[in-house]
Amino acid sequence: MTPHPDASTGALPWPDAEPREVAVAVGAAELVVDLRGGGPRRLAVGNWEVLDGYPAGTVPAGRRGGVLVPWPNRLRDGQWSWRGRDLQLDVVSGSSPNAVHGLLTAQPWSVLRQAGDAVSVGTLLEPRPGYPFRLAVAIDYRLADSGLTVAVRVRNAGDAEAPLGVGMHPYLHVGAPQEGGLADAELSVPARTALEVDGGLPTGARRPFDGAIGRIGDRQLDDPVTDLVRDDDGWARVGLRGPAGALELAVDGAWPWLQVFSGDTLPAGQRRRSLAVEPMTCPPNALADGVDLVVLPPGGVWSGTWTLRWSPA
Repeated sequence: MTPHPDASTGALPWPDAEPREVAVAVGAAELVVDLRGGGPRRLAVGNWEVLDGYPAGTVPAGRRGGVLVPWPNRLRDGQWSWRGRDLQLDVVSGSSPNAVHGLLTAQPWSVLRQAGDAVSVGTLLEPRPGYPFRLAVAIDYRLADSGLTVAVRVRNAGDAEAPLGVGMHPYLHVGAPQEGGLADAELSVPARTALEVDGGLPTGARRPFDGAIGRIGDRQLDDPVTDLVRDDDGWARVGLRGPAGALELAVDGAWPWLQVFSGDTLPAGQRRRSLAVEPMTCPPNALADGVDLVVLPPGGVWSGTWTLRWSPA
Protein backbone atom coordinates (compact mmCIF):
# COMPACT_ATOMS: atom_id res chain seq x y z
CA MET A 1 0.00 0.00 0.00
CA THR A 2 1.33 3.45 -0.90
CA PRO A 3 1.55 5.75 2.12
CA HIS A 4 -0.74 8.75 2.13
CA PRO A 5 1.43 11.69 1.06
CA ASP A 6 0.51 13.72 4.12
CA ALA A 7 1.70 10.93 6.41
CA SER A 8 5.27 11.18 5.10
CA THR A 9 5.39 14.98 5.26
CA GLY A 10 4.10 15.20 8.81
CA ALA A 11 1.02 17.24 7.86
CA LEU A 12 -1.36 14.96 9.74
CA PRO A 13 -1.81 15.79 13.46
CA TRP A 14 -0.34 13.78 16.32
CA PRO A 15 -1.30 13.69 19.99
CA ASP A 16 0.59 16.08 22.21
CA ALA A 17 3.60 14.19 23.59
CA GLU A 18 4.79 16.89 25.99
CA PRO A 19 4.29 16.43 29.76
CA ARG A 20 1.11 18.12 30.99
CA GLU A 21 1.05 19.71 34.42
CA VAL A 22 -0.30 22.68 36.30
CA ALA A 23 1.54 24.89 38.80
CA VAL A 24 0.47 27.11 41.70
CA ALA A 25 2.80 29.49 43.57
CA VAL A 26 2.31 31.45 46.79
CA GLY A 27 5.28 33.42 48.11
CA ALA A 28 8.27 31.07 48.22
CA ALA A 29 6.09 27.94 47.90
CA GLU A 30 5.42 26.25 44.57
CA LEU A 31 3.23 23.21 43.84
CA VAL A 32 3.30 21.32 40.54
CA VAL A 33 0.52 18.80 39.84
CA ASP A 34 1.17 16.12 37.23
CA LEU A 35 -1.80 15.78 34.88
CA ARG A 36 -0.74 12.21 34.25
CA GLY A 37 -2.00 10.65 37.48
CA GLY A 38 -3.27 13.82 39.18
CA GLY A 39 -0.78 13.80 42.06
CA PRO A 40 1.77 16.35 43.26
CA ARG A 41 4.97 16.04 41.22
CA ARG A 42 6.84 18.78 43.06
CA LEU A 43 6.35 20.86 46.19
CA ALA A 44 9.15 23.26 47.09
CA VAL A 45 9.58 26.12 49.53
CA GLY A 46 12.51 28.20 48.36
CA ASN A 47 15.43 25.77 48.07
CA TRP A 48 13.70 23.10 50.17
CA GLU A 49 12.12 20.26 48.15
CA VAL A 50 9.40 19.46 50.67
CA LEU A 51 8.24 16.46 48.65
CA ASP A 52 10.73 14.01 47.17
CA GLY A 53 9.35 14.37 43.67
CA TYR A 54 10.41 13.50 40.15
CA PRO A 55 11.29 15.19 36.82
CA ALA A 56 8.51 16.16 34.43
CA GLY A 57 7.56 13.48 31.94
CA THR A 58 9.09 10.59 33.87
CA VAL A 59 7.50 7.59 35.57
CA PRO A 60 8.60 7.77 39.21
CA ALA A 61 9.70 4.79 41.29
CA GLY A 62 7.66 3.97 44.37
CA ARG A 63 4.48 5.66 43.09
CA ARG A 64 5.77 9.04 44.23
CA GLY A 65 2.83 11.41 44.57
CA GLY A 66 0.38 8.75 43.39
CA VAL A 67 -3.40 8.98 43.73
CA LEU A 68 -4.47 5.51 44.87
CA VAL A 69 -8.01 4.84 43.65
CA PRO A 70 -9.99 2.54 43.73
CA TRP A 71 -7.69 0.83 46.21
CA PRO A 72 -4.43 1.73 47.98
CA ASN A 73 -1.55 -0.63 48.57
CA ARG A 74 -1.73 -4.29 47.45
CA LEU A 75 -4.45 -6.73 46.49
CA ARG A 76 -3.35 -10.36 46.72
CA ASP A 77 -3.18 -11.99 43.26
CA GLY A 78 -5.41 -9.19 41.98
CA GLN A 79 -8.41 -11.30 42.98
CA TRP A 80 -11.56 -10.24 44.81
CA SER A 81 -15.32 -10.82 44.78
CA TRP A 82 -18.29 -8.50 44.95
CA ARG A 83 -21.94 -9.48 45.24
CA GLY A 84 -21.14 -13.06 44.22
CA ARG A 85 -19.06 -12.04 41.20
CA ASP A 86 -15.40 -13.09 41.02
CA LEU A 87 -13.15 -10.35 39.65
CA GLN A 88 -9.56 -10.33 38.41
CA LEU A 89 -7.35 -7.23 38.19
CA ASP A 90 -4.02 -7.04 36.37
CA VAL A 91 -1.03 -7.92 38.55
CA VAL A 92 2.44 -6.43 38.53
CA SER A 93 4.28 -9.53 37.28
CA GLY A 94 4.61 -13.25 37.74
CA SER A 95 7.19 -12.69 40.45
CA SER A 96 4.99 -10.05 42.14
CA PRO A 97 1.45 -11.35 41.56
CA ASN A 98 -0.43 -8.51 43.21
CA ALA A 99 -2.53 -5.63 41.94
CA VAL A 100 -0.95 -2.46 43.32
CA HIS A 101 -2.13 1.07 44.13
CA GLY A 102 -5.23 1.40 42.00
CA LEU A 103 -5.89 2.35 38.39
CA LEU A 104 -5.15 6.07 38.07
CA THR A 105 -1.34 6.25 37.97
CA ALA A 106 -1.07 6.70 34.20
CA GLN A 107 -4.51 8.17 33.55
CA PRO A 108 -4.82 11.69 32.10
CA TRP A 109 -6.41 14.31 34.34
CA SER A 110 -7.81 17.72 33.43
CA VAL A 111 -7.86 21.06 35.22
CA LEU A 112 -11.37 21.63 36.57
CA ARG A 113 -10.72 25.03 38.08
CA GLN A 114 -7.75 27.26 38.83
CA ALA A 115 -7.76 30.55 40.69
CA GLY A 116 -4.95 32.22 42.60
CA ASP A 117 -3.69 29.86 45.29
CA ALA A 118 -5.85 26.87 44.32
CA VAL A 119 -6.31 24.32 41.55
CA SER A 120 -8.76 21.44 41.15
CA VAL A 121 -8.06 18.50 38.85
CA GLY A 122 -10.22 15.53 37.91
CA THR A 123 -10.59 12.36 35.92
CA LEU A 124 -13.18 9.68 35.15
CA LEU A 125 -12.41 6.06 35.92
CA GLU A 126 -14.35 3.92 33.44
CA PRO A 127 -15.46 0.34 34.19
CA ARG A 128 -13.21 -2.57 33.23
CA PRO A 129 -13.32 -6.36 33.74
CA GLY A 130 -11.49 -6.31 37.09
CA TYR A 131 -13.29 -3.21 38.39
CA PRO A 132 -16.73 -2.85 36.76
CA PHE A 133 -17.61 0.49 38.38
CA ARG A 134 -17.55 4.08 37.16
CA LEU A 135 -16.01 6.74 39.40
CA ALA A 136 -15.51 10.47 39.02
CA VAL A 137 -12.43 11.55 41.00
CA ALA A 138 -11.38 15.11 41.83
CA ILE A 139 -8.65 16.64 43.96
CA ASP A 140 -8.70 20.21 45.25
CA TYR A 141 -5.26 21.62 46.07
CA ARG A 142 -4.91 24.87 48.01
CA LEU A 143 -1.44 26.28 48.65
CA ALA A 144 -0.35 28.74 51.32
CA ASP A 145 3.10 30.06 52.21
CA SER A 146 3.19 27.69 55.22
CA GLY A 147 1.19 24.69 54.05
CA LEU A 148 -0.81 22.71 51.51
CA THR A 149 -4.41 21.48 51.83
CA VAL A 150 -5.49 18.50 49.71
CA ALA A 151 -9.16 17.51 49.47
CA VAL A 152 -9.97 14.31 47.61
CA ARG A 153 -13.49 13.71 46.26
CA VAL A 154 -14.93 10.54 44.72
CA ARG A 155 -18.43 10.23 43.22
CA ASN A 156 -20.09 7.05 42.03
CA ALA A 157 -20.92 7.93 38.42
CA GLY A 158 -22.38 4.49 37.69
CA ASP A 159 -25.71 2.80 38.28
CA ALA A 160 -24.67 0.21 40.91
CA GLU A 161 -23.09 0.32 44.37
CA ALA A 162 -19.33 0.84 44.07
CA PRO A 163 -16.84 -0.48 46.66
CA LEU A 164 -13.54 1.36 46.84
CA GLY A 165 -10.57 2.51 48.83
CA VAL A 166 -8.67 5.78 48.52
CA GLY A 167 -5.09 6.76 49.28
CA MET A 168 -2.33 9.20 48.35
CA HIS A 169 1.40 8.64 48.26
CA PRO A 170 3.51 11.72 49.15
CA TYR A 171 7.17 11.23 50.08
CA LEU A 172 8.17 13.74 52.76
CA HIS A 173 11.67 15.17 52.47
CA VAL A 174 13.33 16.97 55.36
CA GLY A 175 16.77 17.56 53.91
CA ALA A 176 18.50 14.18 53.65
CA PRO A 177 21.38 15.04 51.27
CA GLN A 178 21.89 11.50 49.99
CA GLU A 179 20.61 7.92 50.12
CA GLY A 180 20.31 6.78 53.73
CA GLY A 181 20.12 10.30 55.13
CA LEU A 182 16.64 9.64 56.53
CA ALA A 183 18.38 7.96 59.48
CA ASP A 184 18.92 11.33 61.16
CA ALA A 185 15.29 12.43 60.90
CA GLU A 186 12.96 12.31 63.89
CA LEU A 187 9.48 10.85 63.50
CA SER A 188 6.24 10.62 65.46
CA VAL A 189 3.21 8.70 64.15
CA PRO A 190 -0.17 9.08 65.92
CA ALA A 191 -1.15 5.39 65.79
CA ARG A 192 -1.59 2.64 68.36
CA THR A 193 -2.05 -0.44 66.16
CA ALA A 194 -0.15 -1.90 63.19
CA LEU A 195 -1.41 -4.50 60.75
CA GLU A 196 1.06 -7.36 60.48
CA VAL A 197 2.04 -7.97 56.87
CA ASP A 198 4.12 -10.44 54.90
CA GLY A 199 5.26 -9.16 51.54
CA GLY A 200 3.02 -6.14 52.08
CA LEU A 201 -0.10 -8.29 52.53
CA PRO A 202 -1.97 -8.87 55.81
CA THR A 203 -1.33 -12.03 57.79
CA GLY A 204 -4.57 -11.62 59.74
CA ALA A 205 -2.87 -10.38 62.90
CA ARG A 206 -2.45 -6.95 64.47
CA ARG A 207 0.05 -5.74 67.03
CA PRO A 208 0.52 -2.71 69.26
CA PHE A 209 2.39 0.15 67.61
CA ASP A 210 4.40 2.80 69.45
CA GLY A 211 4.40 5.89 67.29
CA ALA A 212 6.93 7.80 69.41
CA ILE A 213 9.74 6.67 67.14
CA GLY A 214 12.19 9.53 67.58
CA ARG A 215 15.38 9.26 65.53
CA ILE A 216 14.71 6.80 62.71
CA GLY A 217 18.25 5.44 62.59
CA ASP A 218 18.42 2.11 60.75
CA ARG A 219 14.78 1.22 61.48
CA GLN A 220 12.98 -0.09 58.38
CA LEU A 221 9.39 1.09 58.11
CA ASP A 222 6.71 -0.29 55.82
CA ASP A 223 3.77 -0.41 58.20
CA PRO A 224 0.03 0.04 57.73
CA VAL A 225 -1.16 1.59 61.00
CA THR A 226 -4.55 2.46 62.43
CA ASP A 227 -6.32 3.23 65.71
CA LEU A 228 -5.13 6.78 65.13
CA VAL A 229 -4.68 9.18 68.02
CA ARG A 230 -6.67 12.28 67.17
CA ASP A 231 -6.57 15.76 68.63
CA ASP A 232 -9.67 17.56 69.88
CA ASP A 233 -10.42 18.74 66.33
CA GLY A 234 -10.61 15.13 65.10
CA TRP A 235 -7.38 15.27 63.10
CA ALA A 236 -4.38 12.95 63.50
CA ARG A 237 -0.92 14.46 62.96
CA VAL A 238 2.37 12.91 61.85
CA GLY A 239 5.57 14.83 62.67
CA LEU A 240 8.86 14.55 60.78
CA ARG A 241 11.89 16.72 61.50
CA GLY A 242 15.27 16.90 59.76
CA PRO A 243 18.04 19.30 58.71
CA ALA A 244 15.76 21.31 56.38
CA GLY A 245 13.00 21.80 58.92
CA ALA A 246 9.85 20.22 60.34
CA LEU A 247 6.84 18.79 58.51
CA GLU A 248 3.40 17.94 59.88
CA LEU A 249 1.06 15.78 57.81
CA ALA A 250 -2.45 15.74 59.24
CA VAL A 251 -5.51 13.70 58.22
CA ASP A 252 -9.17 14.25 58.97
CA GLY A 253 -11.58 11.55 60.12
CA ALA A 254 -12.13 10.20 56.60
CA TRP A 255 -8.70 8.54 56.76
CA PRO A 256 -8.57 5.79 59.44
CA TRP A 257 -5.28 4.35 58.14
CA LEU A 258 -1.74 5.51 57.38
CA GLN A 259 1.11 3.68 55.67
CA VAL A 260 4.62 4.72 56.71
CA PHE A 261 7.40 3.63 54.32
CA SER A 262 11.11 4.40 54.63
CA GLY A 263 11.92 3.56 51.02
CA ASP A 264 14.27 0.64 51.60
CA THR A 265 13.15 -1.19 48.42
CA LEU A 266 13.38 1.77 46.04
CA PRO A 267 16.00 1.78 43.26
CA ALA A 268 19.60 2.39 44.24
CA GLY A 269 20.28 6.06 44.84
CA GLN A 270 16.74 6.77 46.08
CA ARG A 271 16.57 4.62 49.22
CA ARG A 272 15.95 6.09 52.67
CA ARG A 273 16.26 9.71 51.62
CA SER A 274 12.56 10.50 52.27
CA LEU A 275 9.58 9.02 54.09
CA ALA A 276 6.31 8.09 52.41
CA VAL A 277 3.38 8.89 54.70
CA GLU A 278 0.24 7.71 52.96
CA PRO A 279 -3.29 8.67 54.07
CA MET A 280 -5.53 5.64 53.38
CA THR A 281 -9.19 4.78 53.88
CA CYS A 282 -8.45 1.07 54.22
CA PRO A 283 -5.57 -1.37 54.73
CA PRO A 284 -3.87 -3.60 52.12
CA ASN A 285 -6.07 -6.26 50.48
CA ALA A 286 -9.24 -4.44 51.51
CA LEU A 287 -11.17 -5.16 48.30
CA ALA A 288 -10.82 -8.88 49.06
CA ASP A 289 -11.07 -8.73 52.87
CA GLY A 290 -13.76 -6.03 53.09
CA VAL A 291 -11.97 -4.13 55.87
CA ASP A 292 -13.00 -0.46 56.03
CA LEU A 293 -14.18 -0.37 52.41
CA VAL A 294 -16.09 2.69 51.28
CA VAL A 295 -19.29 1.63 49.47
CA LEU A 296 -20.97 4.39 47.48
CA PRO A 297 -24.54 4.14 46.15
CA PRO A 298 -25.16 5.53 42.65
CA GLY A 299 -24.54 9.26 42.86
CA GLY A 300 -22.97 8.91 46.31
CA VAL A 301 -19.92 10.98 47.25
CA TRP A 302 -16.95 10.37 49.55
CA SER A 303 -14.49 13.12 50.51
CA GLY A 304 -11.43 13.35 52.72
CA THR A 305 -8.85 16.04 53.43
CA TRP A 306 -5.22 15.99 54.47
CA THR A 307 -2.80 18.83 55.03
CA LEU A 308 0.93 19.33 55.02
CA ARG A 309 2.50 22.13 57.07
CA TRP A 310 6.18 23.12 57.03
CA SER A 311 8.50 25.10 59.25
CA PRO A 312 11.99 25.67 57.78
CA ALA A 313 14.96 25.20 60.08
